[in-house]
Amino acid sequence: MSVLPFILQKEFRQIFRDKTILAMMFALPVIQLIILPLAMNFDVKNVNIAVVDHDHSSYSQKLITKILSSGYFKITGSALSYDKALQRIEEDQADLVLEIPPGFERNLIREGTQKIGLSADAINGTKAFIGNAYLNSIIKDFNESIDLNVQVRGGSSVSAATIDITYSNWFNPRAESKYYLVPGILVLLLTMIGGFITALNIVKEKETGTIEQINVTPIRKWEFIAGKLIPFWIIGMIVFTLGVIVCRVVYGIFPEGSVALLYLFAAIYLVALLGFGLLISTFCDNQIQAMFVAFFFMMIFMLMSGLFTSVESMPLWASTISKLTPITHFIRVVRMIILKGSGLADVKAELLYIIGFAVVLNAWAIWNYRKTT
Repeated sequence: MSVLPFILQKEFRQIFRDKTILAMMFALPVIQLIILPLAMNFDVKNVNIAVVDHDHSSYSQKLITKILSSGYFKITGSALSYDKALQRIEEDQADLVLEIPPGFERNLIREGTQKIGLSADAINGTKAFIGNAYLNSIIKDFNESIDLNVQVRGGSSVSAATIDITYSNWFNPRAESKYYLVPGILVLLLTMIGGFITALNIVKEKETGTIEQINVTPIRKWEFIAGKLIPFWIIGMIVFTLGVIVCRVVYGIFPEGSVALLYLFAAIYLVALLGFGLLISTFCDNQIQAMFVAFFFMMIFMLMSGLFTSVESMPLWASTISKLTPITHFIRVVRMIILKGSGLADVKAELLYIIGFAVVLNAWAIWNYRKTT
């Protein structure tokens, strides 16, 4: 007769005995999923720019007005010299400095060319890069309008060939970062909750001394690991469901693809993740050790999962490590199913990988659990 039902009964009693931990497992991920995507907005707006206008012409004023009307920039003030504008960057009052030289309008009209100076605070490299890109695009558009005005006034009958570009953003029409971030944060929170809780589970039995009583029973090793895994698997699926509801209610994000396929991946991923936590627990002797080991791996999962930076942009050694972690594959799958509506044929490789990861980790946890008396 299998003793697995008795192990499950014991585990559920322990879980429901601590009401605070139980509430935290359900409430904290929901609160974090609501708050974190709003705080981690990658859309760069309100870039502070200091303008040094040495020309004070109608063209320079048109350029400044065009920059302001874009909605991305906020002028912090006009400086009389470049050095004073640079001081604004040093005092964190400006992100960019735009210097318009004397003779700006005259050189544009007579010679058709004029250089302007652009300096960026590159401490925040992302904001500097995107701010530069926005400003270059605005200046290019302004330059094209100047060329058009010159042609019209010159009365030229020859029209220059132009390419008119029409573009669209697929799967994220308004290019909002929340559609990219929310699915990834959902996976990350699920990983942290499942990984930390199970990593402390068997170790807790060791510290309280109940592991010795369990070891003298006829329970088999796989039954013990399964009894530890199944309750937290159920809790993990409930947390994942709450996360999907938050995505729909708070952010208006609902899976474009199959919900059943999404839950299939979540179920297998949780088996792999919980097996990983139980494996850590079998190696450690106390909860402090388990917590630090789990934290070490969670930091790797968090920073190398592709949530913050593209895996393809990483160095070869880093992208290799990233592709060996299950969270990278699960984040990619969740984004593909939720945003692109991908089917099983599109994510079959990730499914096989996560299944392999689940089998290896749980088999390793069962093998490493030493049932000694």
